[in-house]
Amino acid sequence: MKVFVIGNVALDETLSIEDFPRPGASIFGAALSRDLGGKGANQAVAMGRTGLACIFVSAVGQGPRGQEIAQRLAQEPLEAELVALEGVATDISIVLMSARGENAIITTREAASALTPEAAAAALARGQTGDLLVLQGNLSAAATQAALRAARDAGMRTAFNPSPLQPYFGTLWPLVDTVFLNEGEAEALGGVESLLAQGVGEIVLTLGAQGAELIRTTERTRVPAHPCAVVDTTGAGDCFMAVALASAALRGTRLDARALNHAARAAAHTVGRAGTVAAFPNRAEMAAILAT
Repeated sequence: MKVFVIGNVALDETLSIEDFPRPGASIFGAALSRDLGGKGANQAVAMGRTGLACIFVSAVGQGPRGQEIAQRLAQEPLEAELVALEGVATDISIVLMSARGENAIITTREAASALTPEAAAAALARGQTGDLLVLQGNLSAAATQAALRAARDAGMRTAFNPSPLQPYFGTLWPLVDTVFLNEGEAEALGGVESLLAQGVGEIVLTLGAQGAELIRTTERTRVPAHPCAVVDTTGAGDCFMAVALASAALRGTRLDARALNHAARAAAHTVGRAGTVAAFPNRAEMAAILAT
């Protein structure tokens, strides 16, 4: 099977700060890293490193940042289909990392929101029954809906991470098989029971240090977090989602406790190192995690 990830890609600039500033304050910081980022790219890279065949589709600008992204993606075990848009700036993320390991992320979405519905649907032309579509909240409503409908028409399964939150998400739930979200997102969207009632097949609720829960209408499965020393939480949720989906797909099964445990181990590995994609388990480390 193949997984198609359609989403955003950005260059992450991470700055170390003592604490988050109050409005109007000027503070010192130190440059920590420049890394590949964006929720779509994060999930695609993590999936590719598991050994799952991954096609990543995203929009970039035509300048040097877009070229740097293409070069960085070429080093990853995935197939990148970048749509270079004229007159559009490649997206960037500014990541503020406090001394406590907490982060705040500011992301532009000019390129991501410029991906057209036609391009999103066309990206799935090779999709077949049993393949998987993975989406996040960075695309426009029209592009997201077009991709989900094209996936349904092709008999594909769909997974959605509703982040960042957008007001159009309520129209998507009947088209989504699996939703990955945290407690704050679940509350903002009306709760897990409401999402299931609106047509979502299953939900993975991440609970931070308390682990994660797989929720279906008739069952709930809870798994603990994997213990670790927190250095940088950036991208941990994206890594968790990608590895959970890949674990189940590679074993030819539904999401289960083993998939969530694999995801928890990969996420712990990620938060124990600085950076985003650079902190994800590499191919050998992924293989070791998935063998457990």
